[in-house]
Amino acid sequence: MSIKQFEDLKVWQASREFITLTYKLTSKPNFKTDFGLKDQFQRASVSVMNNIAEGFERDNNKEFVRFLTYSKGSAGEVRSLLYVALDLEYISESEFLEHYNLAIDIITQIANFIKYLNKTK
Repeated sequence: MSIKQFEDLKVWQASREFITLTYKLTSKPNFKTDFGLKDQFQRASVSVMNNIAEGFERDNNKEFVRFLTYSKGSAGEVRSLLYVALDLEYISESEFLEHYNLAIDIITQIANFIKYLNKTK
């Protein structure tokens, strides 16, 4: 069975969950006044999902891999921002770990998908 639309990709579905978690996390009171961090957090998280979708719609593996790389980078950016939020005590250790582990899972899925696509050139 081949994938016909990006919504069928497990990594896109996971990144959609990632966004929901990010928006819940950044709705906490400590983020209310830190507009810069909140905005960057949300933008980077949304970028993970959107780059997967945009790359898929390019209809060629080389372009798709390029956009998956952007997506992976954005997930790394979110991981880095999580440390900022933790260090500023905007989030708890358990919230950090939940989001961090999901980011690692998405990064791993993207990396494996890139390897697969590079083999099928």
